Amino acid sequence: MTLPFYIVDVFAEKKYAGNQLAVFLDADELSTEEMQKIAREIYFAESTFITKIQPEKNSATIRIFTAEYEMQFAGHPVIGTSWVLMNKIFENQPQNINLSVPIGEIPVHQSGDLVWLQAAQPQFFEVFSKEDFLSFSNLTSADFDNDFQIQEVSTGSAFVIVPLKNKKALEHLILDKTIMKEWLLANCKTNHRALYFYCFENAKLYSRMIYIKNNQLEEDAATGSASTCLQAYLLKYHSEEIKITNHQGDFVNRPSQIYFDGKLSETNFDIKIGGKTQFIAKGEWEV
Repeated sequence: MTLPFYIVDVFAEKKYAGNQLAVFLDADELSTEEMQKIAREIYFAESTFITKIQPEKNSATIRIFTAEYEMQFAGHPVIGTSWVLMNKIFENQPQNINLSVPIGEIPVHQSGDLVWLQAAQPQFFEVFSKEDFLSFSNLTSADFDNDFQIQEVSTGSAFVIVPLKNKKALEHLILDKTIMKEWLLANCKTNHRALYFYCFENAKLYSRMIYIKNNQLEEDAATGSASTCLQAYLLKYHSEEIKITNHQGDFVNRPSQIYFDGKLSETNFDIKIGGKTQFIAKGEWEV
């Protein structure tokens, strides 16, 4: 049995930037175990498996896997898989499709060379003290932006949002893996545990997503799900309307740009993120 697959770079202004993604078609006959083994073999941040396509409805169903586990939602896999569907698979090349993931249906829109997704309504979890982070990082009290709080937020996958004062603090960040892992296990409300640090400098937004994978500290080049959480957080605490570009991946030599377009109306969060996708390769995978 062979599977067609595509490799793309997501949230990338040019090739070999952004976050890598493998997209596998015709995956409806694969078991969960087989999908997990393939994702572990390719070892990107995530791989997606298209299990159902309905071209007449401009819709598809996908499953998302990291090298370790299946995810309920992730932004760059939704953006990248949608780009493949709209530009390589669907003959009518629609501008709007619906992508079903475990948390529900995600509306996706393509405008020019940007693909946008509409995120689910956020959940705001516990607020944390900056003193917690002093125990497992090189940060000092002066490195935090005291105008904003540290909080765990989810739009399907949860992230602890950590506001820093400037890009220097973000760039020189060092974390102790062992103590950080203990803290994540003790404090995060979901099985998805990660830290998303951000700062504003010269009216630009910068971020870093750091997590533990295979018992090692890892940094993600571009994290769409974290960006939807950050956008929700900024809409709640910073401004009820936001249009800005989130710069991630600068410190792992995979510069990424994630476009924000959001609005908060009373209790409704209109969260949209967008990005460019670069086609890298296609082939066949022997199962």
